[in-house]
Amino acid sequence: MSSVETTMKPNIMMPHTATILEVIEETSDVKTFRVKIDDEQAWENFRQKAGQVAELSVFGIGESVISITSSPTVRDYLEFSIKRCGVLTDMIHTLHTGDKIGVRGPYGNGFPIGQWKGKNLVIVAGGIALAPVRSVLNYALDNRDDYGKISLFYGARSPQDLVFRWEYERYKNEKDMAFHTTVDCGDDSWTGPVGVVGALLKEVKPSPKNSIAIMCGPPIMIKFVLQDLTALNFQPDQIVTTLEGKMQCCVGLCGRCNIGSKYICKDGPVFTLAELNEINGDF
Repeated sequence: MSSVETTMKPNIMMPHTATILEVIEETSDVKTFRVKIDDEQAWENFRQKAGQVAELSVFGIGESVISITSSPTVRDYLEFSIKRCGVLTDMIHTLHTGDKIGVRGPYGNGFPIGQWKGKNLVIVAGGIALAPVRSVLNYALDNRDDYGKISLFYGARSPQDLVFRWEYERYKNEKDMAFHTTVDCGDDSWTGPVGVVGALLKEVKPSPKNSIAIMCGPPIMIKFVLQDLTALNFQPDQIVTTLEGKMQCCVGLCGRCNIGSKYICKDGPVFTLAELNEINGDF
């Protein structure tokens, strides 16, 4: 008598249940959620690289791609900083400590920060787009001796829109680190620069020598920061960005994130400008 053995493959679209450990109010429309996957083995297996993303889901509502903003050096929780911009993110903002959420991932290639040892890092971000590059920044700070000078250029619409304020003292006091902030519109409390982040770049003029420029922000910011970095003689292979905002299913099934011949979720989302220049499409 023969037996029939059935092998069940794991469902790659199935999220892990996770618990919200803490909620940090960043701005009026941005919250940072500290989350830990409930299953111990799944949590142990979840080893993200800086710049990777996860699919977060609210059961019965849907899921969305969210960047993992915590450094891989942090092993007690994952951090996701989420701006309210739709049904799912509105629902996530109603959740509290102890509530459950779905997590699947990590996805994407991440920033090749291991290849940048010994180099200077010039990080340029606008608004909530500081979240995906913060994982790179904090990874480098946690491995400070591996990297040269670190410069952070961060811009927001107003002082009230600046995120991660609770980390600024660390950034200001770190050895061989320069922290520059600007806002589009100041107020009575703001004593810093006013204007776009590209203006700070042009004023400070970070050197491209032995440097990598990492940038993330809205398309209009990217367009002009690219021009500014090019004017400073940064070469296309020295400029890196992430296109995670175009990712959908994250596993190459839906076919909605392709640009030219590339699938952002399978080939990226991190690309150098040199790689993007070879893609036949509008990024």
